[in-house]
This record gives sequence, C-alpha cells and structure tokens, in this order.
Amino acid sequence: MPVVDLTALPPLLPGQAPVVGLDLGEKTIGVAVSDATRGIASPLETIRRTKFNADAVRLFELMESRGAAGIIIGLPVNMDGTEGPRCQSSRAFARNLLRLRDLPIAFWDERMSSMAINRMLIEEADISRARRAEVVDKAAAGWILQGALDRLKNL
Repeated sequence: MPVVDLTALPPLLPGQAPVVGLDLGEKTIGVAVSDATRGIASPLETIRRTKFNADAVRLFELMESRGAAGIIIGLPVNMDGTEGPRCQSSRAFARNLLRLRDLPIAFWDERMSSMAINRMLIEEADISRARRAEVVDKAAAGWILQGALDRLKNL
C-alpha cells in the first residue's frame, strides 16, 4: 500500500480502529494514538531511536496493543511551504515502514507543533524544563494526530 493523501485515508481503515500519530525527531519518535472512533488523540510514548528495525518493532508493538490500523506522520514542512531534508527523512521513514508492513500511512503538516506544545507546557501546565523534555515529543505527536483527525472529521 502506498503512502496516501490524508483525505484518501478513511476508506483504507476499518470502521472502528485507532490510528497512531508520529512526531519523528533525530533522537526520538513521539507516538500518540486515537480512540477507536478517531475523534481524540492521546500522547502514548516516546521511542528513543536506535536502529530503524528496532524502532519499527517497538512502533508495531504499540500499534498492535492498541489495535491501530494506520499511521499519520508529521511532515516538517518549512515555513515557506517547501520541503527540506527533514521532510525527505520523514518520507523515507514511511517508505521503510511500508517495506515491513502493508498499512495505510498519510502525512500531516506539522509546522509549529513542537513550538505550540512547548508554549502550552510552559504557560498553561507550568511544567519544568526537565519534565518538558520527557513529554514534548509524544505531546507533539498528539498535536499532529489531533490536527489530522479534526481535518478528517470535516471532509
């Protein structure tokens, strides 16, 4: 199954199955999961990156434990709308996942997600810098996933 446009994702998913959202960083992968109706995203885990296969195994374990049927990956588009090396890396990650499993994958523009999460954690939750470092990646994945879920609701 190829990587698809977000709007093409719903027909590829079972009626009542969660999806996961990913915030891909150089050192970590933030993971969030939706509920079965795909209405609400919740931060789940931060995977410390090692080797691709080990990272993929952990991701697939999380997906299986939650019954997730698809993936939405945050695409770090530049502010001017162009795609740089980080986008290429995210697209390569998706292609590599598809070599291991045939599952629907879509991208969601993640511009400003980490900045928004950091601002929220500082201003609203008053979380310390050390604690923010522990939660920012999975929270950003939740932000990315929620944005995509909201878009899917409005199709």
